[in-house]
Amino acid sequence: MADKKATLKVTQIGSPIGRRSDQRATLVGLGLNKMHRTRELEDTPSVRGMINKISHLVRVEDAG
Repeated sequence: MADKKATLKVTQIGSPIGRRSDQRATLVGLGLNKMHRTRELEDTPSVRGMINKISHLVRVEDAG
């Protein structure tokens, strides 16, 4: 079988209203655009960097 990739469960908990445009674009890049939406994303350095940039707007859990 193929190797199981590590994933992260990312949930938007903060509103992009009043935030800088690059932070809004980062949310969209992660596939988040509404409050309390959750996405499972592959755990890569680029995704980690995006999450770090908007850490105050998202909650991150290990999805396994």
